[in-house]
Amino acid sequence: MSEIISQYGFIFLVMACIFGFFMAWGVGANDVANAMGTSVGARAITIKQAILIAMIFEFAGAYLAGGEVTSTIRSSIIDIEMAGFADSPELLVYGMLSSLLAAGIWLLIASHNGWPVSTTHSIIGAIVGFAVVGISADAVVWSQVWSIVASWVVSPMCSGIIAFFLFRSVQKLVLETADPFENAKKYVPFYIFLVGFVIAMVTLVKGLSHTGLEFTFVQNIMIALSLGVLAMTVGIFMLRSIVAVPAEDSQFHFASVEKVFGVLMIFTACSMAFAHGSNDVANAIGPLAAINGVVQSGGAFVEESGLPLWILLLGGAGIVAGLAMWGYKVIATIGRNITELTPSRGFAAELAAASTVVVASGTGIPVSTTHTLVGAVLGVGMARGIGALNLGVVGKIFLSWVVTLPAGASISIVFFFIFRALFS
Repeated sequence: MSEIISQYGFIFLVMACIFGFFMAWGVGANDVANAMGTSVGARAITIKQAILIAMIFEFAGAYLAGGEVTSTIRSSIIDIEMAGFADSPELLVYGMLSSLLAAGIWLLIASHNGWPVSTTHSIIGAIVGFAVVGISADAVVWSQVWSIVASWVVSPMCSGIIAFFLFRSVQKLVLETADPFENAKKYVPFYIFLVGFVIAMVTLVKGLSHTGLEFTFVQNIMIALSLGVLAMTVGIFMLRSIVAVPAEDSQFHFASVEKVFGVLMIFTACSMAFAHGSNDVANAIGPLAAINGVVQSGGAFVEESGLPLWILLLGGAGIVAGLAMWGYKVIATIGRNITELTPSRGFAAELAAASTVVVASGTGIPVSTTHTLVGAVLGVGMARGIGALNLGVVGKIFLSWVVTLPAGASISIVFFFIFRALFS
């Protein structure tokens, strides 16, 4: 049993909870705003509705499908045995505390400026930073880090391509036809079915594994199909109340059509919040879970420790608080400033991003929701021609992405040495 852990264990745990909540608050202020930015930007939902949807679906995503990524953040980026934590487990505690605090501070700075940065990169940069300087470069599992780095390029490209073709299908089937309103009412239910099916399928295949429910592949497909049909039925019911208003259409040719897509965006907003919860709650609670494991076991690091429910609750609460207090700043960047979004465009971006994120969460690779969504919004902009994009804003976003890793790493290194000096 480590003396430092036994002496300061309770203090470490309290600090971890505070820093974990702060980091989760940053995730809410920056990242959930990304998830909701397209819906709010396209004026399909209000900020209040966005917060309500986020509360329910972020939470569900974190609980049902968040376990896979949490284990990657918690124990796959550092080689625990190589790092020698068995002899001095307190180093891991200092490192994880520094990572949470460093990532939280960077997210605070970014959210204040309205930059949509990646919380995934902030925390991974912070963990790699303390490991390289505080322990040794060999302690980092570089293959895992490189696969995450590769996902920064791959995930925006995938979501951008999916969004491009989704929006082209909307243009061909609805917007460029003789009667767009009727065609919108005809085809939107199928898009709603697609949203329900994709999200249900990934949750069933990957998310439910740690809740103890196991289905065969055929059962999964049957359940996902029925959930897709259920979503479609609800959608058809909601679409009944929408009628074309010629007066509105005279100002903007597709006003009535966009109302139909507004219904669809409520579904994609829910799916995006679910996808985000499954992927990004891990950023705030992965390090907290690692610290909790070390303190509870009196200094032994258990690679596969169960994830206590209270940690998930703390992460979920922090996220909702951050979105409610500061989310509007990043929502403006992503929803209004990259390209002008309408419900039909926002739907294509959100479904593409959600699909990419949930598939990645299922494979345990922590991709950045921010990158996937910005990639998808760019894809929709490209479908309308390069002139539809605000390249100045896009440039700033890319720059903030590049800075995130080194920023997280350097702040984390400073705190690591401070904690080591304070407690050792």
